[in-house]
Amino acid sequence: MRRILLADADAFYVAVARAVDPEGAGKAELLIVGGSRESRGVVCSASYEVRKYGVRSAMPIARALRLCPDATCVPVPFKECWQKSREIRQVLQEFTPVVEGASVDEWYLDMTGTEGLYHHEPLATTAQRIRERVRAATGLTLSIGGGTNKLIAKMAVDRAKPSSGGEGVVIIESGAEQAFLKTCTLAEIPLVGPKFQARLAKRGMVRVEDVLQHDRAALEQWLSKREAGWLWNRVHGLDDNTVAHRVTNKGISRDETFRTDLVTDEDIERELLRLVTRAAADMRGDGLTARTVAVRLRDADFTTRATQRTLPEPVVSDRIILRVARDLLAKLRQARRVPARLVGVRLSGLTKAGAEDQMRLLGSDETERDRELARAIDRVRQKYGAKGIVPGGLTK
Repeated sequence: MRRILLADADAFYVAVARAVDPEGAGKAELLIVGGSRESRGVVCSASYEVRKYGVRSAMPIARALRLCPDATCVPVPFKECWQKSREIRQVLQEFTPVVEGASVDEWYLDMTGTEGLYHHEPLATTAQRIRERVRAATGLTLSIGGGTNKLIAKMAVDRAKPSSGGEGVVIIESGAEQAFLKTCTLAEIPLVGPKFQARLAKRGMVRVEDVLQHDRAALEQWLSKREAGWLWNRVHGLDDNTVAHRVTNKGISRDETFRTDLVTDEDIERELLRLVTRAAADMRGDGLTARTVAVRLRDADFTTRATQRTLPEPVVSDRIILRVARDLLAKLRQARRVPARLVGVRLSGLTKAGAEDQMRLLGSDETERDRELARAIDRVRQKYGAKGIVPGGLTK
């Protein structure tokens, strides 16, 4: 029997911003992280106090301030966020060597086989000790969900979070999955977005329990065979994805699932530009270079497609990475031009930037000017926030 935990840092960007600036952000209960009052950007994270006014992540800053005019806005402290992320991961690896980073503030832990190490104590007890250890070591708090697979752990952690009225830990024991799922809405299932919810609601299906009243054949009459199979597995709590054990950081991935499927090449490419900008900046912040660029699309019917290219030499600049990513996206779109519900980019083949990286890299077309420009942009963002300077394609 698998024992999977998902540790999710509570209001991560807000907590880090408060730690970095205790005299400013640290004193502001009504705190928005992601820009300034003059910014055209979006909310990266909001304190729980601000969320009570309806402010949410990915909301335009201007709209957030209309909902909560007294909020304090601060830029994202990217460097400090990645440092805290590494510190948390180091603590988690004290409890199990099998830790997978799902994002900068989420980590899956495979606790299978560790029962003897912890004297067969309940998994919830181990989870509480993990929370206490992380808080003591980093000053940040985690919410932890657990179950027999990653899907159940993900849904459980949402119930554990303060924003849901949780107390920090929710563990769904083996055999209790179906009872737990019957208490959930379809909106609580990862990747069941608003558009899919609306289609299901037309058939009278709003909660997991509504779907369970129908057999798989009935679902296939209303949905595509792929969608029906995917939904059937989710409402029955089935997920065979394993926690990927990475001894070293082998890749930096950034992806986005859209509330409404994107249709045009222009809209999809704009989101790709946004993701490349984030991934490349994070990579440089870690002092790394990449050789392989990959692009992933998830179509409206849940078909997931990906392609990648490995370059002759490692690169760091947005210009080269974006050029490769656009070529890869064009290849995927030419093969199948349908609405997209998710776009992702991944940089891998990572190595530490060394003295040899000061030279022009043969075969990559990346020049020292490209690198200096990238470093200059990073310095501006560190000083003024992620929206201090953005690619022209993101200002439309």
